[in-house]
Amino acid sequence: MQNTILYIGRDPGITEVMKRLLNARPEWKGICVRTDEEAIEICSTEDIDLVLLGNGIDAECEKALRAKLTELKPDLKIIQHYGGGSGLLYGEIMTALS
Repeated sequence: MQNTILYIGRDPGITEVMKRLLNARPEWKGICVRTDEEAIEICSTEDIDLVLLGNGIDAECEKALRAKLTELKPDLKIIQHYGGGSGLLYGEIMTALS
């Protein structure tokens, strides 16, 4: 079964790396965006299993984004991802999905 993971980050380079890492595993489908509007649109139209909040999202935006995404999908898992190697990313995702 494939899990769909939405990554939201502000840095274009890191967002591209995350897209590559998330889609490198056949059990994951990674969707990566840089704006809150894109994230909200995707969450309203796609079946998302996990949201990763990346770098550059300030506390006020994070709070509003979490509220809106939770309103759309009350059981949606949302975690912060601050970087690190692909092993750390894998561990974070597997823990959140279990």
